[in-house]
Amino acid sequence: MIKKLRRKFFAISVLSVFLVLLVIMSTINILNYSRMVNDSDKVLHVLAENNGEFPKRNGGFKRGKKSNDWFFDELSPDKSPELPYESRYFTVRLSQEGSVTSVDTGRIAAIDTETAKEYAEELWESSRTSGFVSNYRFLKKDDNGDTVILFLDCRSRMDAFRTFLVYSVMVSLMGMVAVAALVLLLSRMAMKPVQESYEKQKSFITDAGHEIKTPLTIIDADASILEMDCGEDNEWIQDIRAQVRRLTDLTKDLIYLSRMEEERPQVQKIEFPLSEVLTETAQSFQSLAKVQEKTFSVEIEPMLSLCGDEKAITQLLSILLDNALKYSDAHGAISLKAFAKGRNVCIEVFNTAESVNTAGLDRLFDRFYRVDKSRNSETGGYGIGLSIAKAVTEAHKGRITASSADGKSLTITVIL
Repeated sequence: MIKKLRRKFFAISVLSVFLVLLVIMSTINILNYSRMVNDSDKVLHVLAENNGEFPKRNGGFKRGKKSNDWFFDELSPDKSPELPYESRYFTVRLSQEGSVTSVDTGRIAAIDTETAKEYAEELWESSRTSGFVSNYRFLKKDDNGDTVILFLDCRSRMDAFRTFLVYSVMVSLMGMVAVAALVLLLSRMAMKPVQESYEKQKSFITDAGHEIKTPLTIIDADASILEMDCGEDNEWIQDIRAQVRRLTDLTKDLIYLSRMEEERPQVQKIEFPLSEVLTETAQSFQSLAKVQEKTFSVEIEPMLSLCGDEKAITQLLSILLDNALKYSDAHGAISLKAFAKGRNVCIEVFNTAESVNTAGLDRLFDRFYRVDKSRNSETGGYGIGLSIAKAVTEAHKGRITASSADGKSLTITVIL
């Protein structure tokens, strides 16, 4: 239990950090990409409004009134006189029919005329008015019936964006590894109070169980003596002995469950013929099903074998069949199936029922949990049988689940 709790604590902590880092890194990189696109589009719009040229005022620059920085009046967002010299761009004009009429590649060295024509012809057939083609941001503009496509070289900005993206992912991964290592180291310390409380609980159940055995034995012996004086037909003595048996069984079950839920339960595993054990156990319930006028069908694949504790597996099946008989509806149907499933053995116990609370199936294996609390006196159970079944299954490294297909039946599946 404590190991499962540590694993769950570790998984939740690491997953939480991962989600936070994912949101932060995604937001930062999306904003970074958006800024790169917006800056590029601003430059392209300036070029589009000035016929593919950067604007000039009075033949040059103008000094700002509130600052010593040089800037173009029309480029107020950038305010950098170096922008025309830093930017590499080219333009292509196409006619209404899509043929290239002119190409201007005088302000870029990486693109020749033929490549510029190929880019323009490809984009002319597309419905996009702006976007990226290779490392170039483009913008379409209508000019007297012709189509002018402006391309801005964004190679350096794209490289910076990709570099930042890679570095941010690497830093996030290293942070994840560091957090995972810290959580793994500190989880034992965080779980220590829980582990101590759980160990005290198990110790209390075991010690109390052994202490209760003594007075129960004395009460049973006293009842036997009274029975000799008062006769075997005395209803009060019979009731005392019945309640003593119930308390004795409950004490034994609690001690057994406490031992099975330890971190390393001592299970004597030997290979035994599972098919024979299942068949023999099922036969002992055939008469009970017949007395209760319930249908009991058995389908057990022959020659099944299992490496485990034969006595514990017998107890597991007895609990499941007893549970099916107790909680099946009147004149209901019960079935037991066992078959090989790959390298595993699958055991299915099915029973019909008046109604099954599907919302409570996850809690069905909890200690003292009862689906129908109003039937306690009728069934005589304690609500720990399925908890023992789960403990036996987990001690054999198996899985046990409960399901209901229609809300009128219950199927418990054990995979060993």
